[in-house]
Amino acid sequence: MVNGDKGTVDALIQHPDVAAMSVVASTPVAEYIYAEGAKRGKRVQALGSAKNHLVVMPDANLDQAVDALINSAYGSAGERCMATSVAVAVGSIGDELIERLAPRVRALRIGAGMEPDLDMGPLISAAHRNKVLGYIDAGVEAGAKLVVDGRGHTVAGHEEGFFLGGSLFDDVQPDMKIYREEIFGPVLSVVRVPDLASAIELVNAHELGNCVTLFTADGAAARTFTRHIQIGMVGINVPSPVPSAWHSFGGWKRSLFGDHHAYGEEAVRFYTRYKSVTQRWPGSIEGAELAVSASK
Repeated sequence: MVNGDKGTVDALIQHPDVAAMSVVASTPVAEYIYAEGAKRGKRVQALGSAKNHLVVMPDANLDQAVDALINSAYGSAGERCMATSVAVAVGSIGDELIERLAPRVRALRIGAGMEPDLDMGPLISAAHRNKVLGYIDAGVEAGAKLVVDGRGHTVAGHEEGFFLGGSLFDDVQPDMKIYREEIFGPVLSVVRVPDLASAIELVNAHELGNCVTLFTADGAAARTFTRHIQIGMVGINVPSPVPSAWHSFGGWKRSLFGDHHAYGEEAVRFYTRYKSVTQRWPGSIEGAELAVSASK
């Protein structure tokens, strides 16, 4: 593994001894590495951005759904590829979902990381905090309802730290920037739809397809959802559907470029190449040949 900037990336792409590249990055960077690597005949596994949805049905266990949203949306300050950034409220559940989420978001315990029982720490840098602040400003300007405003949050003794409080938007629309783009921060958007079919249509229409979760008590709804959703990792009543290690990790659409997902069986396929060897030796039965399959 090599850390570096674009110069380092380009050096790896161009080097003749590098046969394959695996990367997790934003979608523009992942797409660039995939295109440039593939152009040179390299095998590329490039995981990109995510805009992960958690769909809440009216029959869902709301206590579990709210716990899942708080942990998934605000854990690690939202700076992880499996963070939930959109809650899709189906039918009549929207008002109650907001009523339960808002006090939990306001009560998030935020600190520098050395104290026990914290919910969130600082963001990675001042530049990234400013970027997330810009998304919150854009959401307000677009007309979304800012139910909980995390701007201006400070931590005693760390007033210059890169802290944000949790933010919660309601009435977010699919054409808004805060819905379309990955924020990578402690910001959760609630989108309201009338039924499950509309929820599936909403999620499938997004250009990113990393992960999605449905909270429901209805097995038929779960089957319909898992069959028709166009997302790489799907969960039912779980906060973040990270596959077990022997299964593979990765999204669809513009969340992954390349034919192979990360770890599990797909990782074995990515890091090996299939070779078929056909042999014939003197003295063998006339016309008989032996085919041997091997991975290298």
